[in-house]
Amino acid sequence: MKIDVLTLFPEMFNCIEYSILGRAIKSKIIDINVINFRDFSTDKHKKCDDYPYGGGSGMILSPQPIFDSVNSLKTEKSKVILMSPKGEIFNQQKVKNLSSVEHLIIICGHYEGVDERIIDLCVDEEVSIGDFILTGGEIPALAIIDSISRYIPNVISENSLDEESFSNELLEYPQYTRPQEFQGLKVPEVLISGNHQKVNEWRKEQSLKITKERRNDLYNKYIRKLKND
Repeated sequence: MKIDVLTLFPEMFNCIEYSILGRAIKSKIIDINVINFRDFSTDKHKKCDDYPYGGGSGMILSPQPIFDSVNSLKTEKSKVILMSPKGEIFNQQKVKNLSSVEHLIIICGHYEGVDERIIDLCVDEEVSIGDFILTGGEIPALAIIDSISRYIPNVISENSLDEESFSNELLEYPQYTRPQEFQGLKVPEVLISGNHQKVNEWRKEQSLKITKERRNDLYNKYIRKLKND
């Protein structure tokens, strides 16, 4: 999979060089390129923003640098997304959908947003990571890159994806490791019983309990699905 990120602040993406994502890049499983679209500006001062027509606070990203940078990268196999609080909420299903895209171009908005003509001319989909506002699209872009990369073959073990939160519409069960007792708190006996059937039953019960307590919307959706099946 190839991911091109368009941003005014490429230094914010230095963190992709580390941990699991960094190893995937070094192994050439994923190709991630961070591009400063200021380099495409035709303004003599490399300016990329201007005041909004109609008045208002803040600055708007100009269309020309983003338009030219997208067109320098885009092919028939590309999908262009814009990080935007107006976009569709990002969820695990969208993670899976985007992980199957051969070439993903992510535009990081900043300041008060981008000129609407960029959305009309270049963007296939606007995506939001939640109902809150950040200073720019770089942090949301990093979240998307990290989440979809986990579904690229050989980035992590496929078994690691099977029972984590949202993979089966439930939140994940509690996890424990050594030592068996810490600060007076013990690992549940069932997990050290060696009875795999009992362990699986306990994990399912805990997933249901936690989901009902913390995300009743997911719990009700899961129950409805069981009834329909």
